[in-house]
Amino acid sequence: MDQAARAGGPQSELNLRIGTVSAGAAVLMGAAAFALADDQRDAEPHCDGSTYEIVECLKAQTALWDKRMNAAYQQALKDAVSPQQAAQLRKAQRLWVQYRDANCLYYDLGEGTIARIETGYCTKDLTKTRTLELEGKTEKH
Repeated sequence: MDQAARAGGPQSELNLRIGTVSAGAAVLMGAAAFALADDQRDAEPHCDGSTYEIVECLKAQTALWDKRMNAAYQQALKDAVSPQQAAQLRKAQRLWVQYRDANCLYYDLGEGTIARIETGYCTKDLTKTRTLELEGKTEKH
């Protein structure tokens, strides 16, 4: 420690200010990273690699969204205000599954290996959208 720092001189004051600014910046960066992580909670990693690797990655992502969707569906059934509303949700969910499967089959019937990838994205994306809807995280009009 130099004499100016011990005496509380200009260098010591500058070091204190730099330390304070650095600590403040670290806190702000941490808060920003936390907020970004929360905003991206539903983000999944991009599937790369061979056709097989991409398809397997999409299957794994779809399985996670499907599990989450089923939990949201069960909660929505519990939250129904009447037996009629619960029955309508069951009917809508069955029809939604039929729609998803029929819609994604369109891509599956395409030519080449890209059809498998397009089918995987279709299934994952529709399942994710339905999950967010059931969780009440879609835009309300």
